Amino acid sequence: MTAETLPRKNVPSTTPAALGLGDRPAKAGPDDPAATHVRVKLDVEIRALLAHEPGTKSGADPEDLHQMRVALRRMRSVLKLSGRLVGPDAEPVRAELGWLGQSLGDVRDYDVLIGHLRDVVAEFEVRDQPAARRLVSKFVTERGVAKRRLTRALTSPRYASMLQDIGRLARQPATEEADESPQTSADLVAGLAKPHRKLTKAVKVLPSDPPDDDLHALRIYGKKLRYAAEMAKPAAKRKQAERIQRLIKATKNFQTVLGDHQDACVAVDRMRGVVASVDTEVAFIAGRIAEKELVRRAQLRAVWRDVWAEVDAAAQAVSPRT
Repeated sequence: MTAETLPRKNVPSTTPAALGLGDRPAKAGPDDPAATHVRVKLDVEIRALLAHEPGTKSGADPEDLHQMRVALRRMRSVLKLSGRLVGPDAEPVRAELGWLGQSLGDVRDYDVLIGHLRDVVAEFEVRDQPAARRLVSKFVTERGVAKRRLTRALTSPRYASMLQDIGRLARQPATEEADESPQTSADLVAGLAKPHRKLTKAVKVLPSDPPDDDLHALRIYGKKLRYAAEMAKPAAKRKQAERIQRLIKATKNFQTVLGDHQDACVAVDRMRGVVASVDTEVAFIAGRIAEKELVRRAQLRAVWRDVWAEVDAAAQAVSPRT
């Protein structure tokens, strides 16, 4: 790497100004129409995505990639729930965000796995450390392949075009077009009922010992409710905003529990998949890790319904009739 190329990786590929956005993020309050809140949320999140893009490219801190992915997922959720309010281009943009999200997700999954494995094997005996390092290095190599794919995506014309499209959706028009039934800020708060109903329905149909994939899907429903609540909070009056904040906190905890459960399941699957391609010492380490992850999985399964009850109660407090 030359001195001339290094600085280019420390700056985003574009700027909010180049996307037609203002110097600072836009704001919206309870008196603004719902469409304004959608655009403001897109404005805030595209700035977050751009802010973490250089760190994601350089790979210096995995947290940059994580935060870039979070910003992207929030935009996808906003466009899924309320994209129609900002025009017909919302769905194509959401699809493009999904394309980039796949590449970000592939690398993020390796970051989570590698970080967790390092923590687990650090407690193993000294004599097992060489084999543990060989196991971890195998996933580090695979991460490198995924990271190169991501770097190509972030330097592609497709990515540049996607940023411009998001900027167009986020820009505040001089005047809103007339709508026979325009949505208000209050409609955003009332709109929390829909993702809450979907999550409730998904919980009710689960058996007492749900399949792992069903719990992972449940986490996604919870995430959609959380992101909807985050957008609705600025649109709410003070008392209602306080209730929504409790819902955000509850859904975040719900995501954490089910996310940790999913990470444990992934770790077990990875250990099972690796044993056929490694030496016996590494296979032994993989077995020890799998045993620990199965214990962690069982512990999380024992508490997730209690965490769900907190989400349900918080959502009922926001919209008692949901």
